[in-house]
Amino acid sequence: MAQRVGSRHDGAGPGIRGAVRGALVDLGRCQLLSLAAFAVLGTGGLVVCALLLLPLGVGFPLLPPAAAALRRLSDRYRDWAARWTGTSISPPEPLPDAALPRGPIAAPVPGHRWRRALAVLGDEGFWHDLRWAWGEPWTGALLVAVPLLFVEYGVFGALVQPFVWRLLGDGNWYAFVLVDSTLSMLAALLLGLGLIVAGLRLAPAVLRLHARWSARLLAAPYTTELRRRIEHLADSRAEVLDVQAAELRRIERDLHDGAQARLVALGMTLDEATRLLDTDLPAARALLREVRATSQRALQDLRELVHGVLPPVLADRGLGDAVRSLALDSHLDVHVEADLPGRLPAPVESAGYFAVAELLANAAKHSGAPEVRIRLTHADGVLRVTVADDGRGGADPGGSGLRGVRRRLDPFDATFVLHSPRGGPTTATLEIPCASSSPKTSSSSGTG
Repeated sequence: MAQRVGSRHDGAGPGIRGAVRGALVDLGRCQLLSLAAFAVLGTGGLVVCALLLLPLGVGFPLLPPAAAALRRLSDRYRDWAARWTGTSISPPEPLPDAALPRGPIAAPVPGHRWRRALAVLGDEGFWHDLRWAWGEPWTGALLVAVPLLFVEYGVFGALVQPFVWRLLGDGNWYAFVLVDSTLSMLAALLLGLGLIVAGLRLAPAVLRLHARWSARLLAAPYTTELRRRIEHLADSRAEVLDVQAAELRRIERDLHDGAQARLVALGMTLDEATRLLDTDLPAARALLREVRATSQRALQDLRELVHGVLPPVLADRGLGDAVRSLALDSHLDVHVEADLPGRLPAPVESAGYFAVAELLANAAKHSGAPEVRIRLTHADGVLRVTVADDGRGGADPGGSGLRGVRRRLDPFDATFVLHSPRGGPTTATLEIPCASSSPKTSSSSGTG
């Protein structure tokens, strides 16, 4: 169910201009990928030649530098996929060449050439790179060439062909056979423009498809991913314990300085009022009124403390309604779409809520966007949250707010991907593995 809250802003004009500009940029990226495929083909061919020359001994000194060049290319493709489409591709471990023993004054020990080559051959990530180098020129490059062909074919037909036709007086690029040559030229122009528009619209989708294809071939081996996950969980567990201890100290400090101090003062005031009841009734009444005000302030302190730990709307109504309450408090035009089957585990709801709160605050402070879209879905045991704005982009992944989001998600083995190119838009996507723990209990569940 989608819900729109906040004020209305008209951003149709900048949105159309931004979409056209983004499509042109994506088209240029497709052109870059098609040209880079020649470098991939050449480097992959060099690696294959080095492998074939290993039995002759010539391939041993050639293989390590060729494998390093191929790794640099694959790393560049991983970086492009992350910056252009927000597709994060985990890199393999560095090639083992630098870890080999060396002699005095950094001189290689005897036999270092064949040892380096054997170390490369034993690296699983090297074979992943080689598999990608074999497939990219024949699949990925052809894929990104599709929108380029549409645009180039359309530009030639719409702009070049009419001039050639007018000069030569014959020939029709689209093979139109019409009695009126002017109608034929007009039809060719319209078809050419249609092909240009189709190519521009295809470019972003093709880039995303190419990134997914690259992720299948370039992702780190399974054993590497498993080892990294174990190390990450061990580190995040230690960090969670530190955060938990710090949070307990904060709660203790807030209670001591806030509600506890007010309650102590309240007790002392009550004692004084009790002593004055028989001797000075007006003063006792004044003290009792002060007691009432102090008790209200203490209650407000406790409410604020509880809200910082777990907002009541989150505990009572679930993640969808809690995010809607954040949207209602924002001065931006916020669209919330929640498709959740029911209540999720409380720690997951809390992590998702505070992550959305931080992302929404970042959008309000830094993006300059009039509109934010939030989408919450749960499928295949994964809570997926997307926060997108149409602002200026250029968000700093190392900022304190985004680091806090990552720290909050680390204990859940979650993923957090930020796509924020200069000029926008910005899209933050987080995925938390979890299962729905209870039936529908709020208006955020289901559709309506």
